[in-house]
Amino acid sequence: MLQCKNIVKEYYSGDEIVHAVNGLSVTFRDNEFVSILGPSGCGKTTFLNIIGGLDQYTSGDLIINGKSTKEYTDKDWDTYRNHRIGFIFQSYNLIMHQSVLKNVEMSLTLSGVPKEERKKRAIAALEKVGLKDQINKKPTQMSGGQMQRVAIARALVNDPEIVLADEPTGALDSETSVQIMELLKEIARDRLVIMVTHNPELAERYSTRIVRLKDGKMISDSMPVKEVKEEAKEQKLKRPSMSFWTALSLSFNNLMTKKGRTLLTSFAGSIGIIGIGLIMSLSNGVQDYITRVENDTMADYPIELKDNTMDMSVMMSAMMDMQDETEASEMEDGKITTSKMVESILDSISSSKTNNLAEFKKYLESDQGDEFTSTAKAIEYSYGMDMTVFNSNSDYGLVRVSPNELIDKLGFSQMGQVQSAFGVSSPMNQEIWTQ
Repeated sequence: MLQCKNIVKEYYSGDEIVHAVNGLSVTFRDNEFVSILGPSGCGKTTFLNIIGGLDQYTSGDLIINGKSTKEYTDKDWDTYRNHRIGFIFQSYNLIMHQSVLKNVEMSLTLSGVPKEERKKRAIAALEKVGLKDQINKKPTQMSGGQMQRVAIARALVNDPEIVLADEPTGALDSETSVQIMELLKEIARDRLVIMVTHNPELAERYSTRIVRLKDGKMISDSMPVKEVKEEAKEQKLKRPSMSFWTALSLSFNNLMTKKGRTLLTSFAGSIGIIGIGLIMSLSNGVQDYITRVENDTMADYPIELKDNTMDMSVMMSAMMDMQDETEASEMEDGKITTSKMVESILDSISSSKTNNLAEFKKYLESDQGDEFTSTAKAIEYSYGMDMTVFNSNSDYGLVRVSPNELIDKLGFSQMGQVQSAFGVSSPMNQEIWTQ
């Protein structure tokens, strides 16, 4: 038994609240043909969707076989729709590129029913609606009445407890409408059929009960159910599921049905994938080129390690922090003071560090130094020694021929300054590795 208690469904239209269903309470028997009548916009289809689990009520309660649905999860609603409800739509909602048999089998496919059983049950449902000889046709080859019969067969193939019909005769002529109503009346003998319609004549002729709605409320009920207490019936239903291979088969069939669309989609997708691949390849190539240029540039500006180092950042900070301070010494209270900037510079000079280049040289020459030698173009050692060379084969006897005196006169006291100025290598520099 299906019970609706104070069902309310609200929609928000801007700041306004629209009550599609407003406190509707009604109880349905297990097998009867109920027609819901009312003007357009009175909430008939919304109420039907709430009963079928397609829409959720705002408040109230929907009780199925004595069990409330307030705590239903999405999976519970899926199971309810799949096993207890059969839908018949006004617009048929058939898959036009599939055969009649495949359309009826679809609901069984979603339930995970084996292939042979699906076909057997679908043919039986089509035979029940008088379309056994039309199973291989496409819906586009059938009349409106025949397509509605296919929709009814699809609704019945799962043997539901409740059949919901939303304007099943709205798009049909009078003669075909009578045939569909006769079929629904036959179905209502062993199950509950709830139909929404605008045709009061067909409703009064074929229905066993008529419920009229207005503004979301029930205004009349031709055969109401007396209030009865029904105990909840625990009935475990198999949750709808589909195997991976069935889903793959359906997808493949859908692709093969629309070959032109599939080809165009594949072509457009391949263009996008190729474009992305080209962009990534180009960006990687440019990045590699930039990396090589950086390495070559850094090779032209070698790193120099000296035995004594000075923290130049301290000296620069001292110079930048100087504010309105003169370089001359000042006399304060009879005492001689020095400039703070000068003190900072002297401190930075006195805090110079000594590097152990001998140990570093041993490290480079060992196997552990390969990480340096494999990336450097050349490694040179400067021993800080100036050679003095004399020539004895001269008219004046022993004559000094080394350029040290000339270098001193030019103002270069160290060979390192000569190297930086003229690019001349010191005779005591030893290149131990080249690339």
